Amino acid sequence: MATEIYKTLDIFLADNSVVEISPLKIKYLRKLMSSFENVKNAKGDLAAIAALTECARICMQQFKPEISTSIEVLEEYVDLDTIYDILDIGAGIKMKKDSSESVKDQATKGGSSWDDLDIAKLESEVFLLGIWKNYEELEKSISLPELMALLSQKRESDYDNKKFFAAIQGIDLDKNVKKNNEWEDLKARVFSKGQAKDSSDILALQGVNAQQAGFGIGLGLDYEQVKG
Repeated sequence: MATEIYKTLDIFLADNSVVEISPLKIKYLRKLMSSFENVKNAKGDLAAIAALTECARICMQQFKPEISTSIEVLEEYVDLDTIYDILDIGAGIKMKKDSSESVKDQATKGGSSWDDLDIAKLESEVFLLGIWKNYEELEKSISLPELMALLSQKRESDYDNKKFFAAIQGIDLDKNVKKNNEWEDLKARVFSKGQAKDSSDILALQGVNAQQAGFGIGLGLDYEQVKG
């Protein structure tokens, strides 16, 4: 079975055309993160929905630029449910129209999966792989889940190399060095789109994490959110 790093979704526009939505490339995620400040500062649900619609418009700059020229044009092609689908898959902002929570509270919970990341620092580490000519090319090429998957592989490879050379010298790194839980918690939040609190949360077992564990959400496990 191929490793699923992220989910995609086909959305249907008002003209009956189909657009595949996937996690935003970092170039567009940066734009969305800047616009998302308006969601955080929104006064009331109507203002929050208007700000989220602008975020969806930014998403469509990547997927179908011709309908992203303005909010008015976008709204000719999509309804609110579709806007929520775009934000869910594109940026990990999970919304429910029938939720008792305010629109703003729902949105800011989803945004926390990337809002507290130092993306520039993560980019600088993966840039050392030598795949891209410059940072602009990198940001046009990969999404945040892809960035995290590459970093995970790079860090595990680096650790295995250190472990090998240490073993030659009779040093057991696994015995003396604890793995960085902060990095595992970071991966958990990204691959669960903010649902997992840390790496010990069952919701962390999604995407690459589920494949590495051999089981998880969508790989033998499912879950249902129960409200008290």
